Amino acid sequence: MKIVKDKNNYAFIDSQNLNLAIRDQGWALDFKRFRKYLEDKFHIKKAFIFIGYIATNESLYTSLQEYGYILIFKPTLYLPNGKVKGNIDAELVLHTMIEYSNYEKAVIVTGDGDFHCLIEYLKKRDKLERIVVPNRYKYSSLLRKFVPQMVFMNDLRAKLEYK
Repeated sequence: MKIVKDKNNYAFIDSQNLNLAIRDQGWALDFKRFRKYLEDKFHIKKAFIFIGYIATNESLYTSLQEYGYILIFKPTLYLPNGKVKGNIDAELVLHTMIEYSNYEKAVIVTGDGDFHCLIEYLKKRDKLERIVVPNRYKYSSLLRKFVPQMVFMNDLRAKLEYK
């Protein structure tokens, strides 16, 4: 009987890209189910979610932690037009590299082309498990060469929609 070693993969999640792309499709993500999906499908032991910090969202942050996410906060800025800005790209890349020796493979959750160099680096070193793209119809063309490594969340609505 062959013993299968349990994998030790980590997920690195661009929360803004994920949330906006899912909402743009007319549904809301059930983050608890999504965490379980990552664990079951990709053997994710740690799921880092990169998110802009807004004081009024404490209950969201608590819930995400209860579901098993590790939250990495980015300070936010309030723009003159009233919108909140909290770009997490540098934090996601940095933490993927800080954790590099601790995981077998990484799952990157984004459709943002700013992560092209990170994804390419991971792929060349056989450290990329998958790219989970929130919307197959709206993602950066810089990521097109990685389509064989992609999973599109459009196909997961029935399984992951918040009810």
